[in-house]
Amino acid sequence: MASKNIYHRRLVADSGAKACWICYKPSSTVLITPENDDWFHICTGHLTDRKFAIPKDAEDLAEKKRKEELEKEIESVKKEYADKMKKKAEKRKEKDAKKDDQDKKEAEKEDEAEDEAKEAKLKALEEKKEPEKSKVEGPRVFELQKNFWQMRLQKKRDMEVAKRNRERLRNPTSFPSVPSGGLG
Repeated sequence: MASKNIYHRRLVADSGAKACWICYKPSSTVLITPENDDWFHICTGHLTDRKFAIPKDAEDLAEKKRKEELEKEIESVKKEYADKMKKKAEKRKEKDAKKDDQDKKEAEKEDEAEDEAKEAKLKALEEKKEPEKSKVEGPRVFELQKNFWQMRLQKKRDMEVAKRNRERLRNPTSFPSVPSGGLG
């Protein structure tokens, strides 16, 4: 078994849900070691229980949320600035339209078409970002409490002993030989 008591949360398809290690209810959440040598299904409710597991990346999540809020704020400021620039451009266009109506209008239409295409691309990208969020929010890296970690280690040891015993029973050379002497 891994020497480290670190497990990563993974989600499986609902069709792949199996019994929770603690309460035996169907769960599609799996805790797995980075080396993929130990894994088990667990309910998300148990993951929030500090007596079962300690989240190790909670600080990272708080920082990530703060960065996301900051990015949203930056985006809103950029949009406001873009709106102000559009208004200024429209005022300039009105002044220039009086001078050279036909030549300016064609150039403005091309510029507006390019701007609209860029905005449409940005909107499409923003819409794509939202579906990428996973179903379960919260920490993704956990450390099991001491007692649960010992239970996992003991289970792994028992499985290895059972495997060794099965191999010994299959191997005919591990049995004693028949006595070759007479009766007596």
